[in-house]
Amino acid sequence: MDAQTPRPGSVALITGGAGGFGRALATRLRDADVRVVLADLDSERNRGVAEELGVGFAVLDVADHAANVAVVAAVEAEHGRLDAAFLNAGIAGSGTTDALDVEEYLRVVGIDLHGVVFGTDAVRPALRRAGGGSIVVTASLAGLSPMPTDQAYSVAKAGAVAFVRSIAPVLHPEGITISTVCPGFADTAIIDPLRDHFAAAEFPVLTADEVAAAMQAAWAGADPGAAYVVQPGVGAVPYRFKGVPAAKNAAGESARIPGALQGPL
Repeated sequence: MDAQTPRPGSVALITGGAGGFGRALATRLRDADVRVVLADLDSERNRGVAEELGVGFAVLDVADHAANVAVVAAVEAEHGRLDAAFLNAGIAGSGTTDALDVEEYLRVVGIDLHGVVFGTDAVRPALRRAGGGSIVVTASLAGLSPMPTDQAYSVAKAGAVAFVRSIAPVLHPEGITISTVCPGFADTAIIDPLRDHFAAAEFPVLTADEVAAAMQAAWAGADPGAAYVVQPGVGAVPYRFKGVPAAKNAAGESARIPGALQGPL
C-alpha cells in the first residue's frame, strides 16, 4: 500500500484531530491541497492546533452519536461534500491495575469503539452523496494481539477491527471503502507513562508521521475491510487473518457458508 496524493479540493474529516496522528495527517493532507476539518473536544489547545495548521475545527465528542451526525452536517454545509473520514479519536486505559475497572472500561469503549460505529453511521450518507469515498479507522496492534495490561483498550480496538471487517462488504457496493491501520507503539501522548521503559530497552517507536503516511495511503489504496499493521522499520503491511476451521457436512466435506451470509464482496 503506497501513499497516494489525494485529489486537490477533496474534503477530509479527522476525529481526534488535534492529537499526534491527527495533527501529522492534517499537515500531510493540507499540503496536498485537501480541505481538512479537525474534530475534537472543545479546548483552547485543540482549537489552537487547527488554527496553527490553517485548517477547520469542529467540536466533537465521538461517544455522542447525535454530535457525530451534527458535525458531518456542518462539514457538508460549509464545504459541499465529504470525501474521506479518518476515525482516529482514541484513549488508552490507565494500565495501573490488574483488576478490571468497569467505569474506565465504559469510557474507553465509548470513545474507541462506539466512536467508530457512530462516526461510520454519520459519514456514510455524506460519502454516498459525494459519489463514494473512504473511511480509515485508527485501531492498534492491541486489536490484533491484546495487551494484558489494558483490557478495555484491547477490547475496544479488537472490536473496531471486527466492525470494519464486518461492515466493509456492506459499504463497498456504495462506493465506500473502510479499512483500519493498526500501529505499534508510537510517539504520542498515549505512551507518556511508558517512555522511560522504551528508552531503557532501546525499543523503537513509530513517529506520528509514519502512522499518518499509512492513514493517507489507506484513503486511496486500501482493500475493503483490510487491517494494515504499522511497525518501525517495516512500514504498513496487510495483516493476514487466519481462517477458522470450516464446518463439515454429512459426507465429511467442508461446508460452504450460504451466499446470503457472505456479503456482497
